[in-house]
Amino acid sequence: MATIFFCTDCGFETGKWSGKCPACGAWGTLKESTRVTGKNNKPSEILLQNKPERIIDLEYDEFSRLMTGIKEFDLVLGGGIVKGMLILIGGEPGIGKSTLMLQLSEWMGKQNKKTLYCSGEESAEQIRLRSKRLKVISENIYLLCTNNAEQIIEAIEENKPDLAIVDSIQSVSIPSLDALPGTVTQLRETTSRLLRTVKNLGIPLFLVGHVTKEGLVAGPKIIEHMVDTVLYFEGEQRSQYKILRAVKNRFGSTNEIGLFEMTHLGLIEVTNPNNIFLSHEQSDIGTAVSCIMEGSRSFIVEVQTLVNASNYGTPQRVAVGLDQKKLAMLLAILEKNLSLYLRNSDVFVNLTGGIRSTDTSLDLAILAALISSLKDKPLTEKAVFIGEVGLNGEVRPVSQLDKHISQTLKLGYEKIFISSYAKVKANPKLVKIKDIKALYAALK
Repeated sequence: MATIFFCTDCGFETGKWSGKCPACGAWGTLKESTRVTGKNNKPSEILLQNKPERIIDLEYDEFSRLMTGIKEFDLVLGGGIVKGMLILIGGEPGIGKSTLMLQLSEWMGKQNKKTLYCSGEESAEQIRLRSKRLKVISENIYLLCTNNAEQIIEAIEENKPDLAIVDSIQSVSIPSLDALPGTVTQLRETTSRLLRTVKNLGIPLFLVGHVTKEGLVAGPKIIEHMVDTVLYFEGEQRSQYKILRAVKNRFGSTNEIGLFEMTHLGLIEVTNPNNIFLSHEQSDIGTAVSCIMEGSRSFIVEVQTLVNASNYGTPQRVAVGLDQKKLAMLLAILEKNLSLYLRNSDVFVNLTGGIRSTDTSLDLAILAALISSLKDKPLTEKAVFIGEVGLNGEVRPVSQLDKHISQTLKLGYEKIFISSYAKVKANPKLVKIKDIKALYAALK
């Protein structure tokens, strides 16, 4: 058994540690691993050996997607599962990845589609107990408990299911390789062979993956490059709401999210997301409402802020669900343009519902909530703040503003603060402001 170091970004292997990867130049990416010596290392075969053809002569099927019947799930995938699609889904332990995959098998079974569920972590009895609790009773689900990737490939080729699931990719391995399960060599080769198998047979395959403490899928980045789609299942451990997000999708948008609620019977899709992100209708001190775009949908979200005198030497700046640097920039804009100094105050900003967003539409709402908390006065009731704020304090229009306005009007909001430069249809409920000085005056 030999010790090696591999780069988590490019997969480069070396016998000694270095702060910088010699191959890709990334810093701090070399991780220690072990290699079992004395075994034959069988190289992977070439995926395709076809002759070059003109792209306009190739035949294709526009309607080859496999629908799961769950709108939130199909939306994230771009409208359903494509034949031969290789999907990597990652998430923290206990977030509900295995539950989601087991329920996916049930959803497919109701459409008379056969699913092969391969588990390398749990026994058949454990999975059967969970399936009973989740009411997974389809006769079209086949279970294989093994950590041998060659057995999984053989089962896929023999049974030819409509859908295959491997839970998890870190737990399965190829015995002939001189590496332990979960190492970069095993992950790369196992994924490569599974990829070749499902592409040739046209069978979609889900690979469940563990995540690191940084929140990334464990293993080298090359795994994410090999698959067609990378999904992340997110959410606070103690929150019943979970978010399915695509960060890579060769067959659809990467901006869509799916919302689910974890219950004692498993996951159910959320039909009204606004109930998650809004606490109540009454306006509180330090609270403002805004809109964000996630893919093709507009969501109403609530921004909560707390400004308090600092009892320590260095004031705290805490942002939950938002970029920390964005908060620092908005605080600087506030001090520069309104002379509202927060250098001796702790500032806390929270995006409710456990969602994370980098949408610039939130800028105006964050500043409005900070002003409310600083002045200890609630904002105007039934008000929404939508706009990007520049470094000079000007309020800029955002994309998809018409969708945001339509969404807020449906929910009965009476005032919508937007940029005076926005080109939208006239409406008496719109309050157009040029900069944050005008916002401050309007809030007074």
